[in-house]
Amino acid sequence: MPESKALVLVRGGGDLASGVILRLHRAGLNVVVSELPQPLAVRRTVSFAEAVYEGSQSVEGITARLVESGGIKSVLEAGQIPVVVDPDVEVLTQLPFLIVVDGRLTKQPPVPLPVQIPLHIGLGPGFRAGENCDAVIETRRSHTLGRVYWQGPAQADSGQPEGDPRRVLRAPADGIFTAHKKIGEHCDICDLIGEVATGNEDRKVKIESPLSGVLRGIIHDGRFVTEGLKIGDVDPRDDPSACFLVSDKALAIGGGVLDAVLSRADIRNKLWAPSAPPSVTTPPNP
Repeated sequence: MPESKALVLVRGGGDLASGVILRLHRAGLNVVVSELPQPLAVRRTVSFAEAVYEGSQSVEGITARLVESGGIKSVLEAGQIPVVVDPDVEVLTQLPFLIVVDGRLTKQPPVPLPVQIPLHIGLGPGFRAGENCDAVIETRRSHTLGRVYWQGPAQADSGQPEGDPRRVLRAPADGIFTAHKKIGEHCDICDLIGEVATGNEDRKVKIESPLSGVLRGIIHDGRFVTEGLKIGDVDPRDDPSACFLVSDKALAIGGGVLDAVLSRADIRNKLWAPSAPPSVTTPPNP
């Protein structure tokens, strides 16, 4: 495969965005990730956002490293994924990015980018192709999951989690979160998963498992949370191995992003450096 000469910025390194990042990286593209100073990813074992806390994070054999913007080139040359703390994407004014993929899943219309980008792709609700981005990728499970829309929005946010709604753990109050179980551990009904210290006379509010299953995700310890914030996920299928694999949904969305990128000839022609012509050796005279 020829060497990629283009830069792709993915905003957000949560589990769905990480499926996009994996597919773009495996296709040979130079992917850079921008994140918050304290990411809120729940499925941390399959989220490149975890590099902000740990310095590096490997997902399915691919490693991301936390760097300043000046270190992006060296990380890319090492075959890894640079992660920069840059919520306002100032890096767009410093390097010539060809593509921006907004994978933050805020479900709100985005603030305009600081510079014009040839291809701006948004994931899910809040984006409207032809208005605040060039293409939208469907993120809701249905027959349209992963499809590319070049006009109009994705399906509206239903406001409900997919599957059994009990599996989603939410903060019971504002405060500092402390986990008592790790991702991949089995939970029985009413097992203590974590607590939120409210600061009100050292009051701690318990978070107990609503069903039996494996703890598929939990936010990073020590984070300040607000009441109602999604902080964890209990999977009743109870398969620990699934906690360390990027989901089918994330990969489908990643496939949609690749579809959008490669279906634009003007973008596709800028992705790869020209291949060097094969060397020709003149056979010796007999």
